[in-house]
Amino acid sequence: MRSPVSARTLAGVAVVIGIVGGSLAGTGSAIAAPAPTPNPTASPGAPTVLAVQNFGLSKTEAMKAQQFIKAYWDYNDSIDGKLGTKSWMAFQRLFKTHWEYKDAIDGDPGPNTVKAMQRWLKERYKYTGEIDGDAGPLTRAAFKRFANSLV
Repeated sequence: MRSPVSARTLAGVAVVIGIVGGSLAGTGSAIAAPAPTPNPTASPGAPTVLAVQNFGLSKTEAMKAQQFIKAYWDYNDSIDGKLGTKSWMAFQRLFKTHWEYKDAIDGDPGPNTVKAMQRWLKERYKYTGEIDGDAGPLTRAAFKRFANSLV
């Protein structure tokens, strides 16, 4: 028969081993995860692929917008109804030329791109909101008016 002290000691050692073992197991799996590798085919300075941002346009409306930027703003990618990096680069060229866009032509439709778009939509497509860089409901409605004005 074991003494109560040795039973408690054994139980304590088992708990410590379990905790340490569990910690090491968790650490081991985190360490074993592969690190992301850069794309060796991407050239330095090339735009990275960003998420598609249609700002409320349907696929058909976005295709009309792509046909517009293909005709006038050097868009040379597919007409697929997905306003991605190359589509937004073409819009940024439009906005830089006429609507006070001063940032890089990087295909990221961030707040400054949206502000330039809002200036364009305000003058041409009845945008009535603030020039605030937030593509909210009024911006989206005016962007739809633009797309639906195209043949």
